[in-house]
Amino acid sequence: MSGDEAIRPPRQGRPRILVRRALPTDPAVRGSASLFMTEAGRQGIRAGRRMVYVGPEPASEHVALALRVDPGTEVLARRKVMLADDVPVRVATSFFRLDVFGGTPLREPGFVRPSLQAGIEALGHRFGRAEEHLTARPPTEDEAAVLELDPGEWVVQIVRAGYSADDVPIHVLETICAASRHVFPIAQVAGADEF
Repeated sequence: MSGDEAIRPPRQGRPRILVRRALPTDPAVRGSASLFMTEAGRQGIRAGRRMVYVGPEPASEHVALALRVDPGTEVLARRKVMLADDVPVRVATSFFRLDVFGGTPLREPGFVRPSLQAGIEALGHRFGRAEEHLTARPPTEDEAAVLELDPGEWVVQIVRAGYSADDVPIHVLETICAASRHVFPIAQVAGADEF
């Protein structure tokens, strides 16, 4: 069996899905209409997604730090669940400062068309840099329920903070991945290989 196969042996009556989440993300994939839909499609996985929440919520400590606001400050959240072959594999939440994006189309329900990246750029923001941090941890009760995790399964939390060319925090993406359903290929920057 090759390492690229998406379906693994059944586990408790459901197939075990392995989705690749490349780090860093290929710019062509990052700029697509949906990072997950593009990645999964390239892997031959039937991908789906559903928006579950758009609105204000208090910033957690790590989101507040990335957005440079105080913890508990109301921020705009856009949360969706990602499905691979009808199995929930990720919960992805985009966070935005309300003082920057509160009165914009990003606050409207549903998916931003043609893409979230295009929606941010249409508001005059240009990408400068990003940082990603991965943390493996046990899931919260809500995460375990939404991702339909078995007892003892863990999640991988990826927090990607995007900053404008002027170093303004523009977008924080928190992705909670079912650890048993993901593999994370990490590519070395070209020309920087050392042993």
